[in-house]
Amino acid sequence: MDLKSGYPYWAVKNGLMHAFPRLEADAQADVAIIGGGITAALVADELCRHGHSVIVLEQRDVAWGSTAASTALLQYEIDTHLVDLTRKVGLPDAVLAYRSCVDAVRELGRLARAFPDAGFRRQDSLYLASRAGHVRGIRREFEARRRAGIEVEWQDRDALRSDFGLDAPAGLLTRPAATVDPYRLAYRLLMRVEKKGGQVHDRTRVLDITTSARRVELHTEGGPVVRAGRVIIAAGYASQAWLPKAVAKNRSSYAFISDPVGAERLGFLSRTLVWESARPYLYLRSTTDGRLLVGGEDDAVDIPARRDRRVEKKQAKLQRRLAGLFPDLELTPAFAWAGTFAETADGLPYFGPHPAHGPRVLFALAYGGNGITYSLLGAGLLRARIESQPHPLARLFSFERTAG
Repeated sequence: MDLKSGYPYWAVKNGLMHAFPRLEADAQADVAIIGGGITAALVADELCRHGHSVIVLEQRDVAWGSTAASTALLQYEIDTHLVDLTRKVGLPDAVLAYRSCVDAVRELGRLARAFPDAGFRRQDSLYLASRAGHVRGIRREFEARRRAGIEVEWQDRDALRSDFGLDAPAGLLTRPAATVDPYRLAYRLLMRVEKKGGQVHDRTRVLDITTSARRVELHTEGGPVVRAGRVIIAAGYASQAWLPKAVAKNRSSYAFISDPVGAERLGFLSRTLVWESARPYLYLRSTTDGRLLVGGEDDAVDIPARRDRRVEKKQAKLQRRLAGLFPDLELTPAFAWAGTFAETADGLPYFGPHPAHGPRVLFALAYGGNGITYSLLGAGLLRARIESQPHPLARLFSFERTAG
């Protein structure tokens, strides 16, 4: 599955950081993980740190799929507003999802301390009303989050002008938020798994999975068979190929990154994520080397050749929208790209078994705009499942919530 177009910055910047071997012989482990992106890396690390033997199987090079194209804004905000999620799943579950994401952003910060070169930085997040007609809805969202005990500040037009130099009707300033280099973090996590005795193999394609009452067998291209107690399918947007029916819609998002301009010129953008209420929305984040990453202009295209042809035009449109917000900030794009992402009906992910496969086949589908945050939560949820322990998000993030 072709998941990206153009020249994703993280892969260009980092290159192939470490050589993981192709699987050449039969192997076994407590848990086999299909996929080698940031979701698989977080899951593998969680299991390995808690005493489970793991084997990771990636059909490409590690982190070369959608992880390389991720813009890696780490936020607690779910694509579905809290007020809308409440209508879909009820107030207790909606608040649980949001508050769990708050905790996950903080936990990602603790996890990243072991990898100083992964570019993790704590940020504020500024959510702007794109037009006056959106203010009322954003005000309701502000009040819902405050009632849920989530830190959020209301920004009126005057505050946005004085504090940020922005001309917008209103906005929400939220914490915690962060940014990271997702490609480097995935590599660092998988290198740690390997160091602790886990097996990591890239360029190894799984062709078939067979299950029995006591184990699973993964048959790979070339012949080697992996035997494990359970398998976790964490192959990103390609994971839906293992399901009888799609649970999310694949879409494309576009981005470009500037040449380095430095923190002084970026001003508050060097410490604040910015995104807006318009759909498709524009979003901005900086990098540790003083670049500005600009993304958005999402569309429903899921055909790689069509997505490839749109990158240049989408970059130009993102530049125009950026100029509308920051007319004095002239940037030269260095790299532009597009990547696949998926949306579920309620904006929540799926972690756990699917009725079509039985209890030994688990899924890690961290679909949504804050997929890395979901992946951190899902790693703990899946470990609890494997250890036969309860987890507060097990039902909410399961396939059961949309059954029937």
